Amino acid sequence: MLKAPVPAPADPAAFLIVQFLGWVAARERGYAETMSAWRTSCPRLQVWEEATEAGLVRIEYAEGATQSEARVALTEAGRAALAASSVAQWPGGR
Repeated sequence: MLKAPVPAPADPAAFLIVQFLGWVAARERGYAETMSAWRTSCPRLQVWEEATEAGLVRIEYAEGATQSEARVALTEAGRAALAASSVAQWPGGR
């Protein structure tokens, strides 16, 4: 059975950011888990860096928690960007 092709996004970096936002929104994510899954030294795939600089995600610290114990969460802007994106409905998205 053939599946309908998924159209390529105009900007692959935008698709990755939306995919990242959907990943964060899917369940509670720790900072260490997020860094393991999304941080990269590749200048073409700076998803974590771009999302934090754009104010789409934030790091939340519980009292006395270390950075590796912190939680990563979407900001209001991140939730709005995810909701506004049709990419969020693609496979692997939210």
